[in-house]
Amino acid sequence: MQIAGRTALLTGATGGLGRAIARGLAGAGASLVLSGRREEDLLALAEGLPGDGHRVLVADLAEDGEAERLAAAAAGVDILVANAGLPGAGWLAEFSAEEVKRVLRVNLEAPMLLARALFPEMLERGSGHLVFVSSLSGKSASPRTSVYNATKFGLRGFALGLRTDLAPRGVGVSLVSPGFVREAGMFASAGERKPPLMGTTTPEAVADAVRTAIVNDRVEVAVAPLFDRVAAHAGLVSPRAAVLAQSGSVGQRAAAAIATGHAEAKR
Repeated sequence: MQIAGRTALLTGATGGLGRAIARGLAGAGASLVLSGRREEDLLALAEGLPGDGHRVLVADLAEDGEAERLAAAAAGVDILVANAGLPGAGWLAEFSAEEVKRVLRVNLEAPMLLARALFPEMLERGSGHLVFVSSLSGKSASPRTSVYNATKFGLRGFALGLRTDLAPRGVGVSLVSPGFVREAGMFASAGERKPPLMGTTTPEAVADAVRTAIVNDRVEVAVAPLFDRVAAHAGLVSPRAAVLAQSGSVGQRAAAAIATGHAEAKR
């Protein structure tokens, strides 16, 4: 599907990944509907993008009913890029019930509800594309990320299942699964060093992956160095081996540091 001349709804637009994705899509000729929690930041982003026709919709997807409201306001878009996300690192016992609900709502429920509301019009037109920004954490588990893993494993299953329903009818569904991203995303927001042996990627590489997924109708694009991609796939194929590998002291220390950095962000 060509991006030029299309309208795309992008959630989580003002985060580091969101800004890179917005620049990439606008540079490819899309008109953007930018969504996030802060109107001032959204307006500034829209003003600085190439092209015209961009608009903003303020929405806090952690609030019940916001996904449906956003979908109604953005009705008629050709592309959905579900990028908004909350960190979910930490011991499960350290989460309040409300915090668990917020992470589930933003990371999993909102993308599902947005897709549910938007794809019928795409089917009527015979074209459209849904992109879900997931994570390699949706393929391989790691310490102190049980809540985050749950949302990303769930999002991956949802996207792959939805693709089997929609792709034969002309609507593409893709996953973009980054690993550790420099200067943006959940890893960068923790303010900690990456775990040993693991590499990093850039927000611009994630934005390129989103464009590639749409234009080439890719099922899944993993955005990470080769070692990271192989390790995540190995975790998917052999969960027992992945759990054993992550149980060592090095993995536990890295996980603890990231969880500490996310302690306030999940609220």
